[in-house]
Amino acid sequence: MSRIFLLIGAFALFAAACSGEAAVTTTTTIATTTTIAPTTTSTTSTTTPTPTTTTTIDESTTVTTAPAGFASPINGLPATRDSLLDRRAIGVKIDNHPRARPQSGVMDADSVFELRVEGGLTRFLAIFHDNDTDYLGPIRSVRPTDSTILAAFPAPLAMSGGQPWIQSVHTSRGVGLIGSGAGNMFRISAKAAPHNLYGNTEDIRAGADSLGFPDDPPQSLYQIVQWEIPETTADQIVLDWSDEVTVTWDWDGDRYLRTHNGVEHLLVDRDGDTLQIAVEVLVILGAEFYTAFPPPDQSDWQAVPALDTAGSGPAWVFARGAVWEGRWERANYGDQFRLIGTDGVETGVPAGFSWVSVFPDHRTVTWE
Repeated sequence: MSRIFLLIGAFALFAAACSGEAAVTTTTTIATTTTIAPTTTSTTSTTTPTPTTTTTIDESTTVTTAPAGFASPINGLPATRDSLLDRRAIGVKIDNHPRARPQSGVMDADSVFELRVEGGLTRFLAIFHDNDTDYLGPIRSVRPTDSTILAAFPAPLAMSGGQPWIQSVHTSRGVGLIGSGAGNMFRISAKAAPHNLYGNTEDIRAGADSLGFPDDPPQSLYQIVQWEIPETTADQIVLDWSDEVTVTWDWDGDRYLRTHNGVEHLLVDRDGDTLQIAVEVLVILGAEFYTAFPPPDQSDWQAVPALDTAGSGPAWVFARGAVWEGRWERANYGDQFRLIGTDGVETGVPAGFSWVSVFPDHRTVTWE
């Protein structure tokens, strides 16, 4: 039976060029991010919303986490060598424009985040800790929401550039930036600029070293737990990202397979071989969608869409053909996400290659 949850929230109009890139800057000026108030809400729903304010959290709940030192804090999976766990994580911003697909190297990451950007499109934030790839891209520019995720690991971000005020937001939150030069990135001839910048994560790590960024291992973004499979099944999940983008995840008995606007979402390797994006764990975090503006002294730059990942919101975890429903909470961008069930019990995410959709809170999530 189909289950539908309509997220209630704010939608703000925005104006930003999808293809624009700015050179990497080294400014450390702290920029002010201004948000506009909610202007539009939706109120229809066929599913009772998840409680967000009346549930009492059981602080005494014991959660079994993945063994420290033996498994990745990002996804709970064992590393090929334990020594790979004793180093920094890095984030890499990946293009998802139609001319960027098929992308490369995304499934070599430990985890991938998907975030809304301008034009109704999404981009990916690939997190690499104990994993690497020598062919990753296309790499694109930074957006304000990236730093709200990376500050919690913490991890520097490899990107193609970005507006100076957005770069300043990142540095003010303690997130280092690795540009195309420091990361030794390269252009490929198979695609047109700006959708053709690629990288090798070993070179990006070397760039982080050259810039003096800390090499400390990351913390988990949320708890990795021994997951008890919920009773509610979920064989297909549909995310209505925007009027332009609908993403579907279909359970094949082993993993969730991704389609984009009804077409299999493929990746391609350096040799031209393709495979469909597939994940073991799908996490959806509903977040307030708003417009971030540059500070008054940089008003000639553009406002961009953003998502607020502090506070609380609805949450879903899909794995093993089943779904857990609850909410997420965290006070600051540097904190872990706490996942709280409708019974007030804190839980986490099972081990596995994970895809985290930070999803606009005015759009629809459907599963059956």
